[in-house]
Amino acid sequence: MEEIKGVIFDLDGVICDTAKYHFLAWEKLAGILGVPFTEADNERLKGVSREESLNILLKIGHVTAADSRKKEWAEMKNGWYLEYITKMTEEDILPGAKEFLVRLRREGRKTALASASKNAGIIIDRLGIRELFDYIVDGTMISRAKPDPEVFLAAAGGLKLRAEECIVFEDAKAGVEAAHNAGMRCVGVGDSDQLEAADFRIKDFTDCRIKEFREEDRMEA
Repeated sequence: MEEIKGVIFDLDGVICDTAKYHFLAWEKLAGILGVPFTEADNERLKGVSREESLNILLKIGHVTAADSRKKEWAEMKNGWYLEYITKMTEEDILPGAKEFLVRLRREGRKTALASASKNAGIIIDRLGIRELFDYIVDGTMISRAKPDPEVFLAAAGGLKLRAEECIVFEDAKAGVEAAHNAGMRCVGVGDSDQLEAADFRIKDFTDCRIKEFREEDRMEA
């Protein structure tokens, strides 16, 4: 097993919980469009781009529209979402995440953020943790949504590491698939039943140590 030299993090649901803000913004747009939208529907949007999320929402409601109108709706949703996230503070970091990042850097491991969100930079600045990442990939730098491995391969490239030297922390099924498609090990974060394909599982980062993720401790397929 390759030594873990690079640790790559998704943002939403891993470092902080912005899913609730995404849900509120999508729910607001769904209400305007007359589309029924539940928290279960919101789970399908985790880890995918804004444009693809909108397509899923429209498919739920059997709504068709021109690209220009879809762009308008996506921008409306993002405007509401930005209103929510600009009020975030360091207190919104999920349990143990900042401490884990600090520990990794003290151990000499490289860290990267790999998020489909085009607002990732705004969020980590609000959380005050930008300096804890050696490299950042956000939705403005990629063209393909998870489970395509583009975002994680870009992160590994930015760290100047091979895929097998990296491990990914993810909270969504599409993210786990993307990590595996990139040839990387993956740790599922949270209680979602969508994470059964992850190599390892943790509830959160409290007392987390990278040495816990050994080949012999992988979850059964």
